[in-house]
Amino acid sequence: MCFKTLPVEFDDSGNARLRGGIPDPYSVTTARPEVNMTEAERTAQIEQLVKRNGHIKDLNMDPVTRIAGAMALHVTADLQDGRYLQAHSQAPLFRGYEVILMGRDPRDATYISSRACGVCGGVHAHCSAYATEMALGLEPPPMGTVARNLAETAEMGYDNPLHLYLLAGPDYSEPVVKATNPELWPKAQSWRCPGEKHHGFKTMAEIMTALTPLTGELYREGLQFTRLSREMFVLLQGKYPHPQAIVPGGVTSTITLQTLNEYHARLGSIFDYAQRMMAVWDDIPEFFYEADERFKEVGARPVNMIDTGYWDHYEAYDATYENCNEWGERRWSTPGAIIDGELVTTRLTDLNIGFEEFVEHSYYDEWDGGRYGTDPLDNPLSPYHPWNKRTLPKPEPKSWKDKYTWAATPRWDRQVVEAGAYARLFITAKAQKLPESDFIEATGHSLKLRIPKGRTPETEVEWHVPDVWNAFERNRGRAYHYVFSQLVGLANLLDAYKLMERGEKKVARLTASELDTHVQRAEGRGVGFWGAGRGWLTHHTVIEQGKIVNYQICTPSTINASPRDPWDQPGPYEEAVMNTPILEKMSDPSQFTSVDMLRTIRSFDPCMPCTTHASTGRGTVVREVNTCSCGADG
Repeated sequence: MCFKTLPVEFDDSGNARLRGGIPDPYSVTTARPEVNMTEAERTAQIEQLVKRNGHIKDLNMDPVTRIAGAMALHVTADLQDGRYLQAHSQAPLFRGYEVILMGRDPRDATYISSRACGVCGGVHAHCSAYATEMALGLEPPPMGTVARNLAETAEMGYDNPLHLYLLAGPDYSEPVVKATNPELWPKAQSWRCPGEKHHGFKTMAEIMTALTPLTGELYREGLQFTRLSREMFVLLQGKYPHPQAIVPGGVTSTITLQTLNEYHARLGSIFDYAQRMMAVWDDIPEFFYEADERFKEVGARPVNMIDTGYWDHYEAYDATYENCNEWGERRWSTPGAIIDGELVTTRLTDLNIGFEEFVEHSYYDEWDGGRYGTDPLDNPLSPYHPWNKRTLPKPEPKSWKDKYTWAATPRWDRQVVEAGAYARLFITAKAQKLPESDFIEATGHSLKLRIPKGRTPETEVEWHVPDVWNAFERNRGRAYHYVFSQLVGLANLLDAYKLMERGEKKVARLTASELDTHVQRAEGRGVGFWGAGRGWLTHHTVIEQGKIVNYQICTPSTINASPRDPWDQPGPYEEAVMNTPILEKMSDPSQFTSVDMLRTIRSFDPCMPCTTHASTGRGTVVREVNTCSCGADG
């Protein structure tokens, strides 16, 4: 069985159907996931604690900024027991791209939806093209698919160093550690790094100093390599962000041997740096675990993950929904869902029909029922599925018991799932469905990554499915995802050279005039199964008479920052914070910075957390800074 909560079952051929005898099969009261504590019970508990002592603190961080907008977080902390009692994640801005796209030419979606994110707009442009070409029935030629893959491995090459060294890294830097966990600094000065031969730092204290914003060696090096990867993207797609060369049915780039050689020259310099990155982020978790095992609980939550897979194989991808399970399982990272640590499916159709979005705690009105009862293969669809969803904004006062965010509440099989680049590692390792490769091997419990010779000798490293899941393992996973993505880039670069040698240089299915004629009579549904630096990304579109009549975007941050669902299950950010112990040291509760919460939230890579406003109960602390260590010294 794929689903354990939705009333959907499968026959021997894998075809889905609704279970019989259920009057309203998709009612939110029919299949209720298990919840440890309701919101009302949690609120009552907090009220009792407040009556008994004065150690309960309300903390409002508004904004904790992220991709394409702000994020705010409200927590209630018990400083005496060292735990978070409550957490609410808020998306305070409404952007409304789904509303903007209504009634437009389907080709506009690629350029408009790209503006959903100024950090990684390339992934939205690609995802939109995938959704549109599925609806229009346009299969890209092989070089078009390979060119997309090369651009998107470059985009991951930009995103991962950005997160690890400019965003999350400063939370482990010398000034932050000295301010929030001063007992760790003497240990860091004497702790010898096992990865010294790869990264060159003798002690953990040296790594922490190198992570210091603006002046640290690793921080400055991260800036350099994010620029390098953006250059690689621009070689293929013209500009970044918001590329103009991505279209339904392929790309409009001119791919020449010179283009590939220039890409190759930049890619070759990355692999030595990748080894250094992995060694740094192998050593950081081990130091913190050894210093205090409670750090294993920072950002902890169940291993429930979801990902659509990424990077199509040019011999398999045909842009059809009918064949998406076949081409999906031949992707360079495998699609799938992991529930309680177990891989339950690798089929894109299962991911699609099990996906729902709720708005009980979001600033939207519910829509009336669903237009589509099934997907194009007659698999049952929920009225809460994106193809049935309508974006009906309804701003109103914030209430923790009612509505408090502009983020919707995506769920898969009505379970709280997490999106992230690391989910690609988990699913690909467990599924063992990788294309044949000289560089990457899935073992069922790990990924073996064979790094070609650069300034350092050829090396094999191995990412293992971790025994614990927390903030530190998210960061470690991104370091390994960095080299994984660049090895996928190398494999696709070799494919591009082969196609070039065979004379297969065509990059788009139709010319501009042919596409214009094709769009005028377009009818259909499509979904872009794609990914971002933060994981899962889907665009769902419905096109009639050549116009968009419905468009829905679900980003990884929507999944991770989601509020409570109809069953009072908190979203991934909220759940991870409530599982996090308070380990920072403070002599005065008014100096509480909540660094453990910040490490938790930033481990999800919510992006660009450069300004923090914290309500301490004595007013609002405001510090305007241009680094991520804003909570370190008050």
